[in-house]
Amino acid sequence: MTTKNIHEATLAEVKDINETQAEFIIKPLYYGYGNTLGNSLRRVLLSSIKGAAITAFSIEGSTHEYAAIPGIREDLVDIMLNLKNIRFKSHTDSPVELTLEIKGDKQSEKDGDKRVIAGDIKLPSEVEIANPHQVICHIDDPKYVLKMHFIVESGRGYLTIENSSAERVHSDMIAVDAVFTPVLRVRYKVENTRVGQDTNLQQLSLTVETDGTITPREAFEEAAAILVNQYQALAGKTTVESAPAPGTTDEDDDAGLSVSIEDLELSARTANALLNNDIKTVRDLVTLSETDLKELKGFGQKALDEVKEKLTELNF
Repeated sequence: MTTKNIHEATLAEVKDINETQAEFIIKPLYYGYGNTLGNSLRRVLLSSIKGAAITAFSIEGSTHEYAAIPGIREDLVDIMLNLKNIRFKSHTDSPVELTLEIKGDKQSEKDGDKRVIAGDIKLPSEVEIANPHQVICHIDDPKYVLKMHFIVESGRGYLTIENSSAERVHSDMIAVDAVFTPVLRVRYKVENTRVGQDTNLQQLSLTVETDGTITPREAFEEAAAILVNQYQALAGKTTVESAPAPGTTDEDDDAGLSVSIEDLELSARTANALLNNDIKTVRDLVTLSETDLKELKGFGQKALDEVKEKLTELNF
C-alpha cells in the first residue's frame, strides 16, 4: 500500500500501571516517526510540564545556609535537599507562603529524635502535598521549637538558585534551586508493526511516571498540546493534508476491511474469543500484531494459527 500523504498518529491504547505510571501505545506510525515523536514527547515531558516547588525558606534564628542550628540534627544544606524532595501541587499561579511550627518534645526518654515531615506544614486551600511523609529534619532537643516559613511557586522546568535568589519574595529568606517538573521518568520503545500488507510501519510505546501531583495522562496530553502550539506557530498558514491511519477507514472498496468476524468462517471458539475482546471486523483484526493477539483473553496458539491462515487467504 502506498500513500501520497503522511498518515495521522493514533493513540491505540493506554495501560495504567499504577496511580503514577502509565504506558501509551501509539500505532501505526509512518516509518521513522516512532523516534521522531518519542524523543520530542520525552523531552517536553521532562522539561516543560507545569508544577510547583519551594523556591525560598527561612528558619527562625538562622540567616544563611551554612549556619548551625542548635536543636536540629541536620545542617541547613541537608534540610535544603530534603525540601527539594517535597512534591507540591499548587492551584494558583501566585507565590504562596507556608508555615511550620513544631516543638521537639517526645513521650519518653526511649523515643528518638522528633521527626519533622512535610505533613507538618500548614497548608492553605491553594496548595497540596503529594508526599506528606517526606522527612524535613529531626529535632534532637525536646525544648526546641522549630519555626519555618516557605515560599511555594508554580513554574516549568528548573529554576537555578541564582535566579531564585534574585526573584525571591522575601529578601531575608534562603533561596533554593527549584525543580518544578512533576514528571520523574519517561522511557520509550519503538517497534516495527504492520497493518494488512503494509509492513513499513512503527509502534511507539511511551511509559510516563509522575510524582503524584499530576496523572500520567494529564502530563502526556499537556506535552502533546505544547508541541502542537510550537509547530503551529512555525507552520504559519501552510497546511498539509494527512492520510487516515491505516486500518481506520475504508481505503478501498474491495479491501475487505469491513468484513465482520462472523463472516470469516472461523471456528466458533476463535470467533467468540475475538468478539469477546471487542474485535468485530477485519479492520479491528489487522491493526493488532501477533504479540497483541497472543495477549488477548481466551486466545491461544491454535486460534492464532487459524487467524494467520485466514488473513493470508484474504491477502492481508
